[in-house]
Amino acid sequence: MTTYTREEKDWLEREWAFRAWGRAGLLSTDDYRQVLVWETDGVPMDLVVSALNAFFDRRDKREKPRTFVALKHLDRDVAKAVKLREALVRAGPALDTNKDWKGVKAPLHDDPAAKAAFEVWQRLRAATPSPESAGYLAHHDREREARTALLALAEAALGPAAESLRTDLRQRLEASDMKEGSLVWRRAWTHHWARLVASAWALPLEGA
Repeated sequence: MTTYTREEKDWLEREWAFRAWGRAGLLSTDDYRQVLVWETDGVPMDLVVSALNAFFDRRDKREKPRTFVALKHLDRDVAKAVKLREALVRAGPALDTNKDWKGVKAPLHDDPAAKAAFEVWQRLRAATPSPESAGYLAHHDREREARTALLALAEAALGPAAESLRTDLRQRLEASDMKEGSLVWRRAWTHHWARLVASAWALPLEGA
C-alpha cells in the first residue's frame, strides 16, 4: 500500500483545479474516496496525475464533453498508466527508441545530441528495477537526470518562443490559486512545463 503525503495530495488537488479550468475545481467527498482506492492499490501519485492529464487531453478534443467530471472517470487512464509502466519494466534495454523518435518535429528531430539524450532516457526507463530493489532509488535518479537533460535540449531549441509559453503557464497556475514559489507551484510548473516543451516538438514523454 502506498501512503500519499500531504504534498502529493495537494499536487493532485491543484492539478485537478488547473485542468478542470472553471468546471469543477474542487474535489468532492467521492473524489477523496477514489484517492483512497488508488492509495490502497499502491498507485504512485505521478501516475495518477499523468492519468488526469490523459483524461482531460482526450476530453478537450470532444465536441460535446460531459459536463460533470469526477476522479472516478480517470480510473481507466490510471489502469493504462500502471500497465504502461509495467510494460516498460518488462521491455528491458532492447526497447526500439527509433520508432518513438520518428514523430519528433524538426529541427529537434535532426539534432543528434537530442536523439542520443532521448535514447539514454528511454533505455533507463525500460530497465527500471523493482521498487524493492536496492538500486531502485539510484536508478530513478539517473532516469530523472536523463529526462532533465533531454528537456533542456528541447527547451533550448524553442528559442524566443519559450517565453510566451512561460507567460501562459504562469497565468494559468495563478488562476488555479497556486502561490508562486510554493512547493505545489514548483511541482506543477515542472510538470506542465515539461508537457508544453514536449508538445511543441511532439516529443513522446509518457508520464510526464
